[in-house]
Amino acid sequence: MKDDRNIAENYLIHTYNRYPIVFDYGKGVYLYDDTGKRYLDFASGIGVFALGYGQQEYNQALKAQIDKIIHTSNYFYSAPLANAAKKLVKISNMKRVFFCNSGAEAIEGAIKIARKYGHVKKQLKESEIISLEHSFHGRSTGALALTGNITYQEDFFPLMQGVKFAKLNDIGSVKEKITDKTCAIILEPIQGEGGIYPAKREFLVELRKLCDERDILLIFDEIQCGMGRSGSMYVFQEYGILPDVLTTAKALGCGIPVGAFLVNERAEDILEAGDHGTTYGGNPLACVAVDKVLDLFEKLQITEHVKKLTPYLESRLNELVQNKETVIERRGKGFMQGLELQIPAKGVINKAIENGLIVLLAGTNVIRFLPPLIIEKHHIDEMFEILFEILE
Repeated sequence: MKDDRNIAENYLIHTYNRYPIVFDYGKGVYLYDDTGKRYLDFASGIGVFALGYGQQEYNQALKAQIDKIIHTSNYFYSAPLANAAKKLVKISNMKRVFFCNSGAEAIEGAIKIARKYGHVKKQLKESEIISLEHSFHGRSTGALALTGNITYQEDFFPLMQGVKFAKLNDIGSVKEKITDKTCAIILEPIQGEGGIYPAKREFLVELRKLCDERDILLIFDEIQCGMGRSGSMYVFQEYGILPDVLTTAKALGCGIPVGAFLVNERAEDILEAGDHGTTYGGNPLACVAVDKVLDLFEKLQITEHVKKLTPYLESRLNELVQNKETVIERRGKGFMQGLELQIPAKGVINKAIENGLIVLLAGTNVIRFLPPLIIEKHHIDEMFEILFEILE
């Protein structure tokens, strides 16, 4: 209701330019506002609600855990923690995991691993991390230092020092930035906020080889592009390589705030007791969410569904490229797609929302599509028809 909007505006710190909508509930791939208007959701809470809204098995698992216990400190074990850790390690091909509350926190943990690896393993007094231009890794100050966009950074200088920026899909650019102080290279296998740019297979393979040769940790940020969105649980699994550190969040909890960073052999013994911690991370409620999400991904064959429908989604988006002069190109992988426009995308997105379609912005002129991973062909057709009419 209008009163809810006014109250929120009066009491919240104004860090978001929110749309004048109060959502009341969700069902499947649709959201409903407090007037009863229905919206086709091709944003999924910025890639969070992979299983859609009102998934009953998921909801019941959370309700049952709430009646048992929601939180204990990390001085103790719990069955949900053990189950979630075992399943996530197995499904990601990694070795060990640390649960936290968000993607930005997962990045902060990855930074600490990288820094300590440089100090302890490489005996460096000062270490450097290479990130990529146009990357986005989060809003906390450490994550912000790794984000390759000065627009996000400039009001918060000085940030963490020792970060250099190379170019995506340009291995020569990466090599130019490496010094004896380099301890880690971090990248998104599909850049999200930067405009939906996938890393090329040969670039990732060469990057892995380069890190092995120079004793550098390779960190993949799959907070947005992971968890089945590409058609594999994690993008790197399609290329026959493994990162040393992996960050994941968003769809990991499908609505419950949870993130994680995982490590492989090179980094699994870096952090010791007392090196890192979190009050809420890995609590029973969050871990039941992770446990149930991973079960449902397997039961519902989510990655297979994404692979099966991706060609259809891409073909419909390509139709917009072919038929609308304002659309330059489509980029993306799986259910993480972008349309680059010749005009600012904000106005198109506003018009889409008015017409009952939720899509996202990436940069200034890219429409970003992050639908729930359970969409069907008729949902893609519905999205297409709305955008076709708007772009007319």
